Amino acid sequence: MYFTTYASPIGEMLIAGDDESICRVSFCGQKHFPSYDDFTRKDDLPIFDDVKNWLDDYFKGLNPKINFKLNPQGTEFRLKVWKILSEISYGETLTYGEIASMISDTMSAQAVGGAVGHNPIAILIPCHRVLGSKGKLTGYAGGLDKKIELLKLENIKFLNI
Repeated sequence: MYFTTYASPIGEMLIAGDDESICRVSFCGQKHFPSYDDFTRKDDLPIFDDVKNWLDDYFKGLNPKINFKLNPQGTEFRLKVWKILSEISYGETLTYGEIASMISDTMSAQAVGGAVGHNPIAILIPCHRVLGSKGKLTGYAGGLDKKIELLKLENIKFLNI
C-alpha cells in the first residue's frame, strides 16, 4: 500500500491505496489515523492524481463524480453502513437513527455511530453528511471544525448545540 498527502483548504490529508483502488482518505492526526509505517510514500500514482483532482473540484463547491475505485476495509457491518453513506447525495443528510432503521428494526443509532466514526475514506464516503436527531451537529473523526466547514460548503443546515 502506498500513500501521498493532499493540502486541503481545511487541513492536510493522507490518501492511501494501491495502483487500482483507494483504501483511505483521512485528515492527518484525526481519530483512528493509521500509522505511516503501514504505507510507502509514492506521490506519482495516477489514482492519487484522480483523487486530488476530485478533492480540488469538491473544495471549489462542485459535486464531482467518483471515477476511481474505493476499497474501504472493515467488518461486514461497517461496510454496510459505509455503503449507505456513499448513497447520501451532495447537500443532503441522514441521521444515525435513519441509517439504523435502513439496516434493521432493532439496530441502534449508537452502533451506526461507531461505524460512521471509523469510516476510512473521508469526504468521498460522506460521513460528514450524518447528523444527530433533528439535525443536531455531532462528532466527526477529523474534528468538528472540519465537519462544520464541509457542511457549510454543501449549504447543509444543521443545529450547532
